[in-house]
Amino acid sequence: MKRRAFITLLGGAAAWPLAARAQQAAVPVVGFLNAGSPGAFSELTSSFRKGLNDAGYVEDQNVAIEYRWAEGRYDRIPALADDLVNRHVAVIASTGGPDVVEAAAAATTTIPIVFLGSDIALKTGIIASLNRPGRNVTGVAMSVTALLSKCLQFISELVPKDAMIGVLVNPNAATTHDDTQGVLTAAQQIGRQAVILTAADEAEIDRAFATLSERHAGGLVVQGDLLYTNRRNQLVALAARHSIPTIYIWSEFTAAGGLIAYGNSLGEGYQQVGNYVGRILHGAKPADLPVMQPARFRFTINLKTARTLGLAIPSTLLILADEVIE
Repeated sequence: MKRRAFITLLGGAAAWPLAARAQQAAVPVVGFLNAGSPGAFSELTSSFRKGLNDAGYVEDQNVAIEYRWAEGRYDRIPALADDLVNRHVAVIASTGGPDVVEAAAAATTTIPIVFLGSDIALKTGIIASLNRPGRNVTGVAMSVTALLSKCLQFISELVPKDAMIGVLVNPNAATTHDDTQGVLTAAQQIGRQAVILTAADEAEIDRAFATLSERHAGGLVVQGDLLYTNRRNQLVALAARHSIPTIYIWSEFTAAGGLIAYGNSLGEGYQQVGNYVGRILHGAKPADLPVMQPARFRFTINLKTARTLGLAIPSTLLILADEVIE
């Protein structure tokens, strides 16, 4: 009896590590690829995890996440994408713009990819259509080029008609050509003078604002590029320092003290990406998940910032606002 009990005890003890390893191996690993930095995107990654939670996946419980950040250096993105592929992750969440999804799509044609970016994925053939994307890629497409033109119209209502309006764009962004052409056409249509300024890093952003101040710009429109999202606190601070009324694409800018934003909520987009990743982990195929497009646009106004700038926001704009920050 003692011998049998001893053998049973050994068998049970040996079985536990094997069971633990099997359970650990069963936890899927999600790759999170972003061109920004973790500090600036902490709230957005929380939104991504919330989307995963809604789909039944909780980080460090039944899913693991491998984060890869390019820290604003687009040249690093392909290598980071390759690294995730080599680690055989179950899904890649490709967030932060078209450059990121292009790198992920170039790195693998088999691992599912869920992107957050512009509709340039359709133009480049990464997806076949919005309703039936095909292949291994789906996600959330935000058409920011049209939004930039609408932002120009809104800021025009706050500055003198003879004042120049600056448009800040990242020369390295994939959408910059279309964004520039679209906003200059919109400026001609409403009879405003728009001047394009480029900035690809922190120092160039500083110089762009100095130029705007020297030229007595009446206002500024900021492109919705990831570089600027990553540097939103710098942009908001410079706009305040130079007293330049500025409008942004993402509502996260007004929450950080920016004057006005018209466009989408990045937080909602990241949450939708997380939800799609969860659905794929449950067995859904990217080819069968339509590319989502935001159904609503948010117009937010920060009245505290307006008072600091000495601006009176017209009632016509206040009525349109979805949110007014006091």
